[in-house]
Amino acid sequence: MLIQLLIEQPQAALTIVQRTPVWVWGLLAGLLLLGTIQMRPRSMRLARVTLLPLGLAAFSLFGLGRDLLASGWVAPALGVWLLMAAAVLLATWRNSPPAGTRYEPATRRIHLPGSTVPLVIILAIFLLKYAVGVELAMQPALREEAGFALGLAAAYGGLSGLLATRSAALWRLASQHTTA
Repeated sequence: MLIQLLIEQPQAALTIVQRTPVWVWGLLAGLLLLGTIQMRPRSMRLARVTLLPLGLAAFSLFGLGRDLLASGWVAPALGVWLLMAAAVLLATWRNSPPAGTRYEPATRRIHLPGSTVPLVIILAIFLLKYAVGVELAMQPALREEAGFALGLAAAYGGLSGLLATRSAALWRLASQHTTA
């Protein structure tokens, strides 16, 4: 309904933006900052590479649970989220770390080149959550529909699995140096 509304009445976008709580814009600013930081080369401890995917997985799970809390679809949706995240992670398991990545075993630091990929995934999760929030504000009964609930769970899970792919590749790189 949201897409149809915006196609037929583009001026509705202004109303939607005006009715968005201020804290949402603060969250977006923080996420943009987090994604922008990923665009520059940096060095970090190995354990820190897991924080971004874990944090955004928690954000997507929280959003999913909050959106479906009043429905009977929370448990099945969480299962679909987990299956989709695992499926994407398994499908991309063999992906190599970004070109130019190196690991220093002595300091246990990863040196990463900048990448726009995390920013794109972060924005995709945010925009999905935003669009779902607007859609549910206009049609609260959607949370009772299986296709909506499970589709939402699959989207959140897939994006979370995709974000975890890079961390998995970095941990594999480090473990190769540790066992060598």
